[in-house]
Amino acid sequence: MDNETLKPDNKSAQKWLQRLLDSPHALVILFFMSALEATIIPIPLELILIPFMVLERDRIWSIASVALAGCLTGALAGYFIGYALFDSIGQWFINYLSLQDYYESFKATLETDGFIAVFLVGVTPVPFQTAMLAAGVTGFSLPLFLLASGLSRGIRYYGLALMAMWLGPYAQQWWQKNASRLGWSVAIIAAIALVVFQFS
Repeated sequence: MDNETLKPDNKSAQKWLQRLLDSPHALVILFFMSALEATIIPIPLELILIPFMVLERDRIWSIASVALAGCLTGALAGYFIGYALFDSIGQWFINYLSLQDYYESFKATLETDGFIAVFLVGVTPVPFQTAMLAAGVTGFSLPLFLLASGLSRGIRYYGLALMAMWLGPYAQQWWQKNASRLGWSVAIIAAIALVVFQFS
């Protein structure tokens, strides 16, 4: 399959993918894209990552690592906004991304099951912005927040790299059909493993 076949259906994602493919600084751009996706861009990074990984297999692990680093940078910025600037910028984030219901529900969960709650948000379709803002507002441990975020998003991005290597050009179609189911399956398995580890 050629580049045109691999392009995502979303027009914004197509433009970003083309920028990556045309730029000699693709990994730098990807870093900032991942940081912005974790905060304010309402486009799943996977729409861009999967075809980019398929077309750039020789640096697929670097792509996954840069995406993870960008996501954690964005998560750190979001945590700080929740911690220090929630009444102004934080409220704007929630309204701009229509996260009111997600935020209130997650905030209550965070106060009882912090680490697991952050981890699960990272591997499920729940908007990640809810985790970073609520973690900052409640003063949840920053090291634990970054650890949970890194583990969950690491599973997501390195899992995408494995899928791109395994399925090749068909990875995009497979992900679009099974993303939600896969995310919840990983979340359930991970939650069971975390609970067992915690009480063993």
